[in-house]
Amino acid sequence: MINDYERIEKAIGYLKDHFKEQPDLEAVARQVHLSPYHFQRLFKDWAGVSPKKFLQFISVEYAKGLLRQDLSLSDVSYETGLSGTSRLHDLFIGIEGMTPGEYKNGGEALQINYSFAETPFGDIIIASTAKGICQLAFVQTEEEGLKTLYQSFPQALLQQKTDILQQDALRFFKGDWSDLQRVKLHLKGSPFQLKVWESLLKIPFGNLSTYGVIAENIERPKASRAVGTAIGANPVAYLIPCHRVIRSSGIIGDYHWGTVRKTAILGWEAGKCFPGE
Repeated sequence: MINDYERIEKAIGYLKDHFKEQPDLEAVARQVHLSPYHFQRLFKDWAGVSPKKFLQFISVEYAKGLLRQDLSLSDVSYETGLSGTSRLHDLFIGIEGMTPGEYKNGGEALQINYSFAETPFGDIIIASTAKGICQLAFVQTEEEGLKTLYQSFPQALLQQKTDILQQDALRFFKGDWSDLQRVKLHLKGSPFQLKVWESLLKIPFGNLSTYGVIAENIERPKASRAVGTAIGANPVAYLIPCHRVIRSSGIIGDYHWGTVRKTAILGWEAGKCFPGE
């Protein structure tokens, strides 16, 4: 008798082999002899995402490979099994946070404003597109900050300019986290990374979480190590509060911008939340 793992294995194999047909939920459920309702629940329990989202991930990865071969957007849409370039566009915006054209051009279509600022925890470079903050990093020098930005967006058009998106973001360094939703982010990362970063945004000011808890929150309880790697790749310091994640033992743990800085940030936030203690 087929067990649940074998059903999921068969379903994933079917999706990988037939993604160009863009099969719907009913079609995949039939392959494992389950109702669409029960298959949806079972697949999400095992894979952490819905069958539809899994299909989207497969389609985007395939399309990315075609774009790197310099195919036209219409050809990529056709080869991926999508009905047109508008569906390809929507898929990339939802999964990658950028258009297919921006991906194909390595950021060439992006206009990025950047500026430097002082914070309680050191100097930063902060960069933004028309969609939101795309990078924020602690730096020792302006040259170091520009080098990091160029490495992340090698084909983008960069100009040193402070805009309203950056100004909105900088106020959070004053301890005002009352309206985080106001800050717009334009993130470039894998679906797994984006899911981890989204979970980090839910950690309240002055609070802590652990790698294991984050893994549980994204329904990947055995992926603590992968969660740690995704946290380390966070491109937006402080606003995506990876500094609030510590080891389950209570040890502060590593931080992309230095353990001493992480300790200082946590102490500063605790002082803001619990003055006089």
